[in-house]
Amino acid sequence: MSNQVAVSPAKTLNDFMDKYKGQIALALPKHITADRMVRLTMTAFSQNAALQKCDMHSIFASVVVASQLGLEIGVGGQGYLVPYAGKATFVPGWQGLVDLVSRAGRATVWTGAVFQGDEFDWALGDRPFVKHRPAGGGDTWKEITHVYAVGRVNGSEYPVIEVWTMDRVVRHLNKFNKVGARHYALEKNGQNMEMYARKVVLLQVLKYMPKSVEVQRAVEVATAVDTGKSFTFDGEVVTVKDIDDQGAAESIDQSTGEVNDSAGALPICSDADFKKSAAAWREQITGKKKTVGELINFIQTRALLTEEQKLTIDSWSHEAE
Repeated sequence: MSNQVAVSPAKTLNDFMDKYKGQIALALPKHITADRMVRLTMTAFSQNAALQKCDMHSIFASVVVASQLGLEIGVGGQGYLVPYAGKATFVPGWQGLVDLVSRAGRATVWTGAVFQGDEFDWALGDRPFVKHRPAGGGDTWKEITHVYAVGRVNGSEYPVIEVWTMDRVVRHLNKFNKVGARHYALEKNGQNMEMYARKVVLLQVLKYMPKSVEVQRAVEVATAVDTGKSFTFDGEVVTVKDIDDQGAAESIDQSTGEVNDSAGALPICSDADFKKSAAAWREQITGKKKTVGELINFIQTRALLTEEQKLTIDSWSHEAE
């Protein structure tokens, strides 16, 4: 008879996140602490049974992406941890994009959903406008007739607007969805369809708004996720890759030393892979392209480093002195 006590998934994830909290802290802006991000992650994890079945490495990678974007998980719709066939993905929400634009201070944006029975009128041309008076109904996304987004650059006389019917949103989803029924908008009978629809039109308006670096990064990540494409994000540049519906195997690019994992899992970096990429990574440090912390943080968005590997990377910094 075994005396082993089963460890809960929440305890396992919490211990895992605590162990690598330092890497999360390196990615976060000053207004968010690593402790808060871990708490938000655990809250999202406890409320989603499907997320509890996801690989914890992919959850960690998603939290790092959220941290790099400066968006909080599950707070005011800024962003969400969404399970994709056993792996977690961070999905920026439309509220997160609105918040980032507001922080930049150069424009304001908003988006809305029109339900059956609402009063709604709009026009383009030289005097564009949107008028929406909600009737107070609307329980499911299937009752949405239109979604719209409005953007106004500070000091401008007229707004930029985008209005789509839900039929157009569905056609857009069908055209660009690369992961089929695994797309987050379609999970649980389409419970995320309103969020997806409002974000789609908002992304159209954001094309014409002044964008901070943070907004641009969030837009690129949101677009990659919505089209089912893989991406790597080193905190500065979002690199989007085309993948097929089956996904691609995890690999390390020997020319750049970048770790790629289109499925979103976060494996342990093997000694063999570390040695193969060491020259490219070392050049990042000795060439002063990245600090030790930045490089470790970048690598660990796609593969976890051992303590020995981290010490090796740290030793490269002394060569550059």
